[in-house]
Amino acid sequence: MDVFTTDRIRNVALLGHGGAGKTSLVEAMAYLSGQTNRMGKVSDGNTVSDYDKEEIKRAFSIQTSVVPIIWDNTKINVLDTPGYFDFVGEVEEAVSVADAAIIVVSGKAGVETGTKKAWEICERYHLPRMFFVTDMDIDNASFRQVVEDLQELYGKKIAPFHLPIREKEKFVGYVNVVAQTAHRWVESGKVTPMDIPDYSVPNLELCREALLESVAETSEEFMDRYFNGEEFSENEIRQALRVNVSDGSMVPVSMGSCTLAQGVYTLLDDILKYLPSPDKRTCAGINATTNEVYQADYDFSKPKSAYIFKTIQDPFIGKYSLIKVNSGVLKPDDVMLNYHKDTEGKIGKLYIINGAKTEEVKELHAGDIGALAKLTGARTTDSLSTKANPILYIRTTISTPYTCKRYKVKNKADVDKASQALSKLTHEDLTLKVVNDSENSQTLLYGIGDQQLDIVVSKLLNKYKVEIELSKPKVAFRETVRKKSDVEYKYKKQSGGHGQYGHVKMTFEPSGNLEEAYEFSQTVVGGSVPKNYFPAVEKGIQEAVKSGPLAAYPVVGVKTNLYDGSYHPVDSSEMAFKVASAQAFKKGFMQASPVLLEPIASLVVTASEKYTGDIMGDLNKRRARVLGMNPIEGGKQEITADIPYTELDGYTTALRSMTGGEGVYRYEFTRYEQAPDDVQKREIEARANKLSDGEE
Repeated sequence: MDVFTTDRIRNVALLGHGGAGKTSLVEAMAYLSGQTNRMGKVSDGNTVSDYDKEEIKRAFSIQTSVVPIIWDNTKINVLDTPGYFDFVGEVEEAVSVADAAIIVVSGKAGVETGTKKAWEICERYHLPRMFFVTDMDIDNASFRQVVEDLQELYGKKIAPFHLPIREKEKFVGYVNVVAQTAHRWVESGKVTPMDIPDYSVPNLELCREALLESVAETSEEFMDRYFNGEEFSENEIRQALRVNVSDGSMVPVSMGSCTLAQGVYTLLDDILKYLPSPDKRTCAGINATTNEVYQADYDFSKPKSAYIFKTIQDPFIGKYSLIKVNSGVLKPDDVMLNYHKDTEGKIGKLYIINGAKTEEVKELHAGDIGALAKLTGARTTDSLSTKANPILYIRTTISTPYTCKRYKVKNKADVDKASQALSKLTHEDLTLKVVNDSENSQTLLYGIGDQQLDIVVSKLLNKYKVEIELSKPKVAFRETVRKKSDVEYKYKKQSGGHGQYGHVKMTFEPSGNLEEAYEFSQTVVGGSVPKNYFPAVEKGIQEAVKSGPLAAYPVVGVKTNLYDGSYHPVDSSEMAFKVASAQAFKKGFMQASPVLLEPIASLVVTASEKYTGDIMGDLNKRRARVLGMNPIEGGKQEITADIPYTELDGYTTALRSMTGGEGVYRYEFTRYEQAPDDVQKREIEARANKLSDGEE
């Protein structure tokens, strides 16, 4: 592939709801640009950007893929992102290096939850954006309805650049609002001029008036001319629109059919006309030596630096670190420093990623997206720079995973193999997390949602030949006491020669401190238990609290006191007193009104106001205590509640179902509380069965 300078590059992320047509749009772009000689279909599993076996099997995108489209001597790096919410981490990685976005909306399905989420992420990253309405060849697709819905949500900045033309209920062409011309589709997505239909004239006048108002607002001179009734030339309009689109004060809406490659030719032209090249965007890092801000700004003349925004780990093609060059010009064998890992080395060859394929290039200019192979120790969100000018870029904020499952490797011989495979997957997807919960003898797999975790299971089986099974995670209950007990225990054992003898009298009661397992004290008088055995008595308690007598959970909040006992001058030993105190603990604990404590999470749910009733009703069913509601921007509410950890299993799916995929939540551990009697009874019975089966 040719080398492209910064001004001849566009980095565009395709965003939108799952199934809106993003991958099909990439296919149409690749076909029209001559990159492919026929258009693939998602249903046939032969598209450029959905090449992973899981994507082909499930017929939707799972990971972001980069497809460079060469159009009018300019390279458009198209970042095709997944639309399903479980893969939000892939979207966040893509928009962190995009300079603009195209939000794809289905003309049939209309504005969906994924459309609104795409807008929100563009707002967060201050990305210029356009809307592209697909499926216009379908009978019941409505461009007007989509535009009206968008304008209701986002106001006057929504500006349709095109209007559809239909004849005999078929989508045959469009009206260009800027040029005030009409065009009819012909083969290969190209057009031929036609007259503007009479029914389009009123709409055209309305849209054009809105455009001219926006143009007038770009300068005082234009404002004066507008009020004086002067006409703007087409070039003046386009120049003003370019400014408006770049600063986000105007969002164009165009439309077409991806499967017929209609409207895509115009869209590619509009990307070059209205969306900014990297040299029109800002980019800053921190100089690690001076701690001063380093304005990289995609300037090819500045020292080399780059940012790793994604990692591909594949058992067949190896590891690739996908980068965006933030300054300078990268060349093969450049020596680069990874300041985060304190490693320096040659980067080797430079590659362009094109879906599943890689292609070597001679150099990558500032603002371009490429890949480096087998970069030692490098991880997603690391920065690369020169040793003389070490630069750190702000790491992309990736969504925190809250959906949790316990996993077991079916074949014990594959445990190490599974661990290595999961390590590769977590390097590739930062929203996956493996946690070893030794306290409950389980390994936990965290993700954004259940679908993502199911795909992990499938990937492990198909790519790495390791089979794991997911199940509901065990919750870390605790045991404590509510009353005081007074017990004695005599441990006496004779086995020929020296025997074993330890005798203790102890009290057990609540300490009031659930942060500590136990408090030990002794009030022995008269030497009934010699001082040198006190540590052994405490050690017996120390071991006993690890697994309580009620349900084998760790014990907290117990105050123990050794006040009397006896010893044998020959048979007493540290071991005997340790056993005696441990047995006394079990006996005394069960006599002191033992209870189970369950962990409570502080939960925050965010969703539109219209869903708050359903959310709170569901939380009440889950034994949660709703603490309050807090209105936030965008007509949304934050609902805060305390909820038992046992009730969080499956909450992601339930919340999405209630809110049409819009609701999100987060939680953190806050405290332990006494479990209700029915929960306690159920848990004790379950633990008794597991302990007897030896599964713990």
